[in-house]
Amino acid sequence: MGLHFDVVDVFTGRAYAGNPLAVVRSEEQELSTEAMQRIAGEFHLSETVFTLPPTTPEADYRVRIFTPAVELPFAGHPSVGAAWVLARDGMIKHGDVVQECGAGLLPVFVDADGARVAGGRPEVGDDLEAPLLADAAGLTVDDVDGAAAPGIAAAGVPFAFLLVRPDAVARAAPDAASIGALGLTGLVVVSVEGAAAHLRMFGAGVGVDEDPATGSAAVALGVFLADRGLLDDGESTVTITQGVEMGRPSLLELTVQVEAGVVRGTTVRGGVVAVSRGELTALP
Repeated sequence: MGLHFDVVDVFTGRAYAGNPLAVVRSEEQELSTEAMQRIAGEFHLSETVFTLPPTTPEADYRVRIFTPAVELPFAGHPSVGAAWVLARDGMIKHGDVVQECGAGLLPVFVDADGARVAGGRPEVGDDLEAPLLADAAGLTVDDVDGAAAPGIAAAGVPFAFLLVRPDAVARAAPDAASIGALGLTGLVVVSVEGAAAHLRMFGAGVGVDEDPATGSAAVALGVFLADRGLLDDGESTVTITQGVEMGRPSLLELTVQVEAGVVRGTTVRGGVVAVSRGELTALP
């Protein structure tokens, strides 16, 4: 027997935009980690997600998430897309559910149009040198926005953030080897104007040169902005555009809960549109 799969576009309201995702329904077929990685390499999308039975009664379902090169503990667009597919097919309910993944148990709210997923544990890492990051991004120090020093932040997956002027985002022309040489999983080049952000995410060691929509980077951005004092206490909402330069325009809705300057929680929401479905008739 083969495995059924869906391909959906996530963080968009129309097909052939947003971030494409393969959702492989592996509940009844035991697959090794190696087999999952090889299937993800066959789809060769930024991520492929495998849906599985939960290992705890606290969760409604479980997922494992793979790029073409590595497994990730958490990612936003696979979490949003998998929840939407499972709810559409009656495997989970619409409304509040709990996803089990490598980052733990995460609350998800799913409806007919998409889903909202909570980020993982907020973490702030080291500050980084602006000239080094600007050079890795193919920019200059004149492009850097001095409102926030660059550095590492995470809400499930760590990213390096470089705040730049609005006109610099589209001009970024990064070198993957330079990003990898800095020991970075992913470099996010982002501009922020009020409650709107425009970002690009460049991968290094995960097999993705640039991602059209990155939910894990969106929630990590909330942690970064709060740590740099750019978000007020209470709940903030940031509308993020991504993927424009790739011809895959994406819209991510970020919320951040801040208390005394510390992030207490993040969520990211996006729409989901079905594109295709089929069966894997040959398995690794």
